[in-house]
Amino acid sequence: MSRKSDATTTGQGEGARLREGPAAELMEASFARELADAPVLHRGLGLADLAHVLALAEADVIPAAPAKRLLGLLLELGEVDVDDFPMSRALEDVYSNREAWVRARDADAAGWMGAGRPRREPATIAYRIAARSGLLALAVAQIRLGRALVEQAAAHVATILPDYTYLQPATPTSLAHYLLSFTYPVLRDLDRVQSAFARTNAFPGGIGNINGTRLRVDRERLARLLGFASLIANTRDAMWQTDQPVEVLAVLVSHLVHLDRLAEDLQIWNTQEFGLVELADRHARISMIMPQKKNPYALAFVRGITGDMIGRLVSMAAVGKTPSAQMDNRIFALGTVPRALEETTRTTSLLAGVVSGLTFAVERMRERAGEGFIQATDLAETIMSECGLSYRSAHRIVGLAVRRALERDASAHDIPRDLLDEAAREIVGHDLTELQPSSLARLSEPAEIVATRTGVGGAAEAPVAAMLVECRTALDRAERWQIETERQIAEAESRLVDLARRRAQEPAGGQADG
Repeated sequence: MSRKSDATTTGQGEGARLREGPAAELMEASFARELADAPVLHRGLGLADLAHVLALAEADVIPAAPAKRLLGLLLELGEVDVDDFPMSRALEDVYSNREAWVRARDADAAGWMGAGRPRREPATIAYRIAARSGLLALAVAQIRLGRALVEQAAAHVATILPDYTYLQPATPTSLAHYLLSFTYPVLRDLDRVQSAFARTNAFPGGIGNINGTRLRVDRERLARLLGFASLIANTRDAMWQTDQPVEVLAVLVSHLVHLDRLAEDLQIWNTQEFGLVELADRHARISMIMPQKKNPYALAFVRGITGDMIGRLVSMAAVGKTPSAQMDNRIFALGTVPRALEETTRTTSLLAGVVSGLTFAVERMRERAGEGFIQATDLAETIMSECGLSYRSAHRIVGLAVRRALERDASAHDIPRDLLDEAAREIVGHDLTELQPSSLARLSEPAEIVATRTGVGGAAEAPVAAMLVECRTALDRAERWQIETERQIAEAESRLVDLARRRAQEPAGGQADG
């Protein structure tokens, strides 16, 4: 149950190096920015504080009596909803506001909160807790998108359509093959998320005054309490890393660019000029002035988020370009990266829903697959094979024949045999006498062309079936990793809270196990 807190507001100069409190313009400009990240950091700060007090109490750095009282107050603070916590800009940041809340209730106990750690350490830990949670949530959305693509592909193994390059008909393919070309990037993005997660789930705490601490702080114990899988070895690096937020945003941008490419294709296919796909009504919007329109709004949103996220990546790289021990990259990453993860996760889930709801114009795709001289590449290869010509010569013959066919009829889609012989006489000096009529007949059927793509990764049914199995297996493996990792972290955090509660409630002289 949420309760209103009453944090006191004391200035930064109280009993300290400065003679006066912060200027109003400093509070409005900087401290307001930091406090805006309270919803992102509140939960992680609570866990970080509990682990810090427990570890220092176990090492007898914090005496038992104030440690017990402090843990009780921190557990009580954990029940206060962040929206009910009146943050004071005069107290500078979220951690200082929390410390003031405790101090207002027990000044002696609150005095131990900062033992052996700088102000930025708990925020750095809280940031990594939020970021690792965000990466796991993103993996869930990526798996959902991967499965949506796979299921649509499985339903359209035999659906033939033109594959476009530069938005021009290039070669016949299957819709399944096309959709799987977006599934594999999602699998690579999942690999990147797992790799970034491993580095994010490295513990930055217990560092003392950036060069380590003389206090008996067990960094490995702290890491275990908070569910971190490893330590950042160098204490200075632990506090001032710039690459972690840049890496996470780069992973998001890479993933969103893949989404953007699919969204742009679908947006083009959705036009009346192409007419190859239709979005479900639930993913579209109407025009408020043009009543006939059904706008593919969801796709436009995906593309807009991608552009916005590219800007955030550039921004994070820019603020990280400072002297090596400066706050710029820290305070701007605290909220930016977790919020970027949330937005990317929602966008990925949106596109997964769009893909599942798509209706493909199968007959129109088959019709389009026979247009635009789409058999030209296979024709050139057939001429090369049957007539003993080099591919360059065959390529030139077919290209010239296409030009002549268009000169005769601008709407032509096929190349008459007489034009092929005419082009051959001009290019190589003789007719294509070895070219079999049966071969030309097979080339007039796009499905026959697709059926010849039997090599690994090709568009024929057998390699597509193999890719479907491979993709499903990879998605299952990623899902198992996500579920198990989330379980381990949840259990560690639950154990931490339970241990803190037992320690806070234990009789004098006792010690909780854990």
